[in-house]
Amino acid sequence: MRQFVVLGHNAPTDPDFSLSDLAGGAGRLDVLCRCVNSALFLSHGIREDVEISLVLRDEVTVRIDASDLRYMNPDERNVAGLLKQALEAKDQAIGHREAESTPGIHVSKRGFEAVLDALDGTVVELHEDGDPLADVEPPEDPVFVLSDHEDFTDAEASLLAERSDCRVRVGPEVLHADHAITVAHNYLDTDGFTAY
Repeated sequence: MRQFVVLGHNAPTDPDFSLSDLAGGAGRLDVLCRCVNSALFLSHGIREDVEISLVLRDEVTVRIDASDLRYMNPDERNVAGLLKQALEAKDQAIGHREAESTPGIHVSKRGFEAVLDALDGTVVELHEDGDPLADVEPPEDPVFVLSDHEDFTDAEASLLAERSDCRVRVGPEVLHADHAITVAHNYLDTDGFTAY
């Protein structure tokens, strides 16, 4: 299983946003939608062994399990529409228990620390100041944690320093979050860039 946790610092936690303004009025929800696409989709299929959790403003988490996923297409508006439905179902989530809005999409009232507490796998922080990805052995059951278009806050960075097993960078240049996910997948698909 491959897992990704993406922090959305300005993303909406309520469904009252316009699908026509994902980059502005929806707090850069477009970035998170692209991360979902990179995590889940192949050219003509879906990666069924992947989960991605979007932690929105450290208040709400939307978890997408590709093995059960239905109705999602690889375009930002469709993904955003399903995220909107998840936020509409938020009140059905009690405490840290999840509610399923559509098959494979779950919402809970959990922040970043609670999400980290529930993870099972090798936690890998993706950060521009980490060790080169190519120098790190591919982990078993990796959980890649990354931020949206903003840096980790001091509190998030401190929490990750305590909880992560390693801190890596995906290349010599700083990439968009969705591109970093693609590189991480390629690294795992090729057994650490050693097999094609």
